[in-house]
Amino acid sequence: MSSDDQRHVAAFLEMMAAEKGAAANTLDAYRRDLADFSGFLERDGLAVAEAKKSDVSRYMQELSAAGLKPASRARRLSAVRQLYKFLEAEGSVAESPVEGLAAPSKKRALPKTLSVGEVDRLIQAAAGAIAGTSGRDLVRAVRHYCLLEMLYATGMRVSELVSLPRSVLKGDPRLLTIRGKGGRERLVPLNAGARAALTRYLALGEAPEDGVAPMVATRHLFPSRAGGGHLTRQRFAQDLKETALLAGLDPERVSPHVLRHAFASHLLDRGADLRSVQSLLGHADISTTEIYTHVLEERLKRLVTDHHPLAKKAP
Repeated sequence: MSSDDQRHVAAFLEMMAAEKGAAANTLDAYRRDLADFSGFLERDGLAVAEAKKSDVSRYMQELSAAGLKPASRARRLSAVRQLYKFLEAEGSVAESPVEGLAAPSKKRALPKTLSVGEVDRLIQAAAGAIAGTSGRDLVRAVRHYCLLEMLYATGMRVSELVSLPRSVLKGDPRLLTIRGKGGRERLVPLNAGARAALTRYLALGEAPEDGVAPMVATRHLFPSRAGGGHLTRQRFAQDLKETALLAGLDPERVSPHVLRHAFASHLLDRGADLRSVQSLLGHADISTTEIYTHVLEERLKRLVTDHHPLAKKAP
């Protein structure tokens, strides 16, 4: 990436962080996508500020030829579009070369989810894994059980969950204040099971058992020596797959995000209204939440097709 392109991208990312409240993961994704676009232009001796619509079109064609899925190509184009929108507002380019370019058409995939029974098996497996452990293994097992209960009880994003500050413990223990994407805050309730799991986890720090060393109170609820000072989402995802094996589930079907999907689907399945689920998930746009209604529609279709006595398959 040329020095001019680096300067433009850096200024754009700074704006996204300061004015839009973009999370670190979002900024990293923009940085990667824009570096790829800049590298494409650089091969032809072009800088970002010099690109024309035909150059952006060629870039999209190259991504397609490389086998990139429509959703990934649409994300790349969105990043480029937002960069040029910023540069146009800053006066660095006269006109955005992305203007008028349509995003690749994509069929929105239904989110993967688990049944209530499968989630129960996961939680029971995590609870059972605590028995017979001691020392650090006990802490890890109790922590994982707590994380799993809290994730399914709240539908938090995994990044929100693992980075929770200890300050969320202040106030009503039945509610947590979550800071989500764009710095938006929302309240999420903790059910009895999640509160009990959290109490058990916190008790290890206050009154250690089985030779467990007291947990040092840090600003994070789930501290770690990792770079961010808290448990990483990758570590939690890995532990969750191990729990899936204990529960007799295919680990490829289980992830923190799948549990978030399960939280939303199970609420709607039991009569929760879409606006309430949108608020709990922290979705800025209700259209994002509406995808879960399609999950329920597909489930109902399969139910009728498989079990209704008059359902006839085509010959």
